[in-house]
Amino acid sequence: MELPDLGKHCSEETCKQLDFLPLRCGACNQDFCKDHFMFTAHRCPLAFMKDVQVPECPLCHRPVPVRKGELPDDVVWEHMDRGCRSDPRSRKKIFKHRCSQDGCQRREMLPVVCDRCRSSFCLQHRHPLDHDCQPGGRPSSRAGASAPGPTQAHECRAHSSPAG
Repeated sequence: MELPDLGKHCSEETCKQLDFLPLRCGACNQDFCKDHFMFTAHRCPLAFMKDVQVPECPLCHRPVPVRKGELPDDVVWEHMDRGCRSDPRSRKKIFKHRCSQDGCQRREMLPVVCDRCRSSFCLQHRHPLDHDCQPGGRPSSRAGASAPGPTQAHECRAHSSPAG
């Protein structure tokens, strides 16, 4: 006794595996096995209709369209720098911590301070091997210069008069 109507064959031309729990593609509505149900696995011609990202600007709360091949984060940053229509009076600088690496113009939301040289860097230059790190040297950036280093704090205590 066989059950001829049980399961479906994978719609991928190179597979055609009989699958008892087939998965249906949300874009082209064809049935696939577990190896081919993803848009990229069966080269779905209608994937562009379903696989779309539309990020929202954190300042003006409007959708920012992203073209195929563009990174959503880069498009949102460019929108905030150039075309954001939020109220300028209520707009604060979000990316205010500038990278100390020569020639780098990137900014970060939070300071990324190197433990060795106490300078602030972007995520790309945060590792000591990615910037000209000189341990114990004076920080070259304004971001690291505001906080006294451990040797500066020790010198301040050494020169202060004892409370008496």
